[in-house]
Amino acid sequence: MDKNNTLTTSVEDTKVPWYKNSQAQKWIFLAVVLGPAFACYFAFSLYPNILTAYYSFFRWDGVGPKIFIGLRNYEKMITDPFLYKALLNNLILASACPLLVIMISVILAYLLVTRRYKEAGFYKVLFFLPNVLSSVVVALLWTFIYDGQWGLLNKVLELIGIDMGGFYWLGSEKTALLAIIPLYVWSGVGFYVIVFMNAINSIPASLYESAILEGAGNMQRLFKITLPLISGVIRVGIIFMVLGSFKGFETILIMTNGGPYSSTNVIGLYMFNFAFSSTEIGGFNQHDFGYASTIGMFLFVVLVGANLIVNKLFKHEAVEY
Repeated sequence: MDKNNTLTTSVEDTKVPWYKNSQAQKWIFLAVVLGPAFACYFAFSLYPNILTAYYSFFRWDGVGPKIFIGLRNYEKMITDPFLYKALLNNLILASACPLLVIMISVILAYLLVTRRYKEAGFYKVLFFLPNVLSSVVVALLWTFIYDGQWGLLNKVLELIGIDMGGFYWLGSEKTALLAIIPLYVWSGVGFYVIVFMNAINSIPASLYESAILEGAGNMQRLFKITLPLISGVIRVGIIFMVLGSFKGFETILIMTNGGPYSSTNVIGLYMFNFAFSSTEIGGFNQHDFGYASTIGMFLFVVLVGANLIVNKLFKHEAVEY
């Protein structure tokens, strides 16, 4: 037998299959691990967003044929005063709620960690309780608190000598939006207390011990050590709360449905009502998925802008000691 043929045959017999190659195995591993995540992202996030952009150029009731109208939905959106009123309400909530939640959560977390209360575990459960409740239960609970006749708030005010005369806090344009802010703060503080407590516990105790030896008080340790070292966590929390305040609407839907006179209307609720509500808004026809999709595109732009602004205002800078 020819030696060259024998050598070629032996090389072919020992050739490694392509799927056993290290490079191929790496790509197979990435496909198996990341493939389901990318598939879910495409199916439940990217694809619906593409459809939203597509539907915004049509007039469609969700059932019948779609009628192409070009940029008319965007022209109507530009001149829609109710949309700008909803945007203003969103900006108020996005400004007040994250600020209050962050302040209260940081103070409570710092006290629970530094004071070493025996009841710290109980307090953590107590603060986190609103996050266990569904948004429907929370909305109904606070609706009862603000009730004019049987509400807890009016009863407490009566005990301290302030008679509100059956005033319904969610029924007035002046107080309805302000009454919703405590709900968001109450339901958000517990979660961020847990997050900030874990962040503070990760700070080396030697830093606090050195600061105490140098005579630093509680406030100095808070502002010079704690806040700088957990600033990254605070920044992420602010981003989540700002974006959540723009996207969330279910509690407002249950409590006021945007009323009275659109004083509590937000962009998400306005979009929802245009797609599914049977009531007339601003003289516009309802069940218009095309215009609702246009509002969705406007909300997307607002969310991107809000994210850029927060990243600009709260730059992430590494802090080392």
